Amino acid sequence: MSAESVEFQLNGRFRQATGEETENAKGTATVTGDSSFSLRLGDKQQTFDDFALLEPVSKDEAVFELHHVIIGVQFHWEREETQRFKGKLKIYVENGKLTVVNILSLEDYLLSVISSEMSATSSLELLKAHAIISRSWLLAQIEKGKKLRACGKYQTFIRNEEGYIRWYDREDHDRFDVCADDHCQRYQGITKVSSKQVYEALQETSGEVLMYDEAVCDARFYKCCGGITEKFENVWEPVNHPYLTKVIDNPVTPGGYDTDLTKEENARKWILSDPPAFCNTHDKEVLTQVLNDYDYETQDFYRWEVVLTQKEIRDLLLRKVNLDVGEVLDLIPMERGVSGRLIRLKIAGTKRIVVIGKELEIRKALSESHLYSSAFVVEKTQNSDPVPERFVLKGAGWGHGVGLCQIGAAIMGANGYSYREILTHYFPHAEIKKTY
Repeated sequence: MSAESVEFQLNGRFRQATGEETENAKGTATVTGDSSFSLRLGDKQQTFDDFALLEPVSKDEAVFELHHVIIGVQFHWEREETQRFKGKLKIYVENGKLTVVNILSLEDYLLSVISSEMSATSSLELLKAHAIISRSWLLAQIEKGKKLRACGKYQTFIRNEEGYIRWYDREDHDRFDVCADDHCQRYQGITKVSSKQVYEALQETSGEVLMYDEAVCDARFYKCCGGITEKFENVWEPVNHPYLTKVIDNPVTPGGYDTDLTKEENARKWILSDPPAFCNTHDKEVLTQVLNDYDYETQDFYRWEVVLTQKEIRDLLLRKVNLDVGEVLDLIPMERGVSGRLIRLKIAGTKRIVVIGKELEIRKALSESHLYSSAFVVEKTQNSDPVPERFVLKGAGWGHGVGLCQIGAAIMGANGYSYREILTHYFPHAEIKKTY
C-alpha cells in the first residue's frame, strides 16, 4: 500500500523495535519530510526518520487492520477495502508517500493468496493447484530479484523507429519481494480466508512446487485464456520457458479451426466464434465458487466487445500512454502471439503512425482501466469521411493468457480432474516436486 497517510488498527499486543509494547491501539501515520513521518499509536505520537516496525507479540493471536486499501488498481474492478493481516507491519517513506509492507511467512502468505485470487469455497483440487503455482511463483520471483540486484537494472522498454515495446513485471519492487495487487498476486491478508478447504489445500501440498530443469518454475496465471494459452516471451522479457507455452484449453483440438493464431485470418475466425474450451462456461455454480464478488461482476470473459468513439480513443491514447496521433484512422495488427493476443499494434493517425506493444501496454492504451485482453479484432464504423466514427473491438479472454487459466482450471476441478492433472495440462514439461 502507498499513500500520503495511513490508518490502521492493532488488535492484540505489538512490539516496536525499541521493545516498547502497544495493545489494541488505533494508528495513524503521516508524511512529514523526504524520509520522515509521524506515527500516532493510541495517545502517543512519535517521529521516524527511517522506518517503523510493529511485530506481534503472539503470532497466532495478534492481527492488524489496514484501512482504505485500494485493490484492482487501474483495472475495471478497482475499489477500496479494509483488510486484516497476520505478521509484522513496516512503514517507511518513499517518493513522497508512505509505503506499508506486511512481513510474514511463505505459508501464511499463501493462505491469503489462494483465498484472494480465488474464492475460499473453490474446489479442493483447484485450491491445491493454486497453492502450488502461487508458492512456485513467489519463490521464483525472490530468486529472480536476487539475480536482478546482482546484474543491475531490469530493462522493460525497447524503442525503435516504429514506436516502442514495453512490458511490466519486476520494475516496481526494489524494497520488498512482491506487491499485493494484480500486478503480482492478489494478497488481501486474512480478510477472505473462510473455509477449511483452504487450510487443507496448503497442508496437503506443503512444500510442493513446479520444477523445470532443476529450477522452480515462474508459474503464471490469469482469469481466462479464451481457448488457447500464450507464451511467456510474448508478454514479458524475451526468455523462453518451455513450461509456459501454447496449450489448447480443451481435451481435444476443436474441429474446424486452424489453431495457428499467429496468422491473422486464423485469429479472426477464432476470436469471432465460440470454440469449446474448459474456460468457455456459464456454469453459475462453479463461477460463483471460483470468482470473488468483484470478479463475478465480469460475465463476458470468454468473448467480449468494446466500442470506442473517435473522441474516446484519441483521449485514451493521450492520457494513458501519452500518444497524440491526431484523429485515429486505423488499428492494424502487426504481430500476434500463439493465443491470438496482439504483441504489436500499429496505430495510424492523421498526425503520425506508431507501433506499440506488448500486450499490457496495448490493453492500457485502449481502455479507461485495461481491456480484458489483447486478443481482439477491430471493426470500424464510418460514413463518407475517411476518419472512422467508432472502433469496435471484439475480443477473447481475460488476462495475459500465460500459464494457468483460473476459470478453465475451476471447470477441470469441478469435472473431477486432480490438481496434478490440472497442473500437467497448463504447465507441460514441468514436474511437481516436494522441496520441504
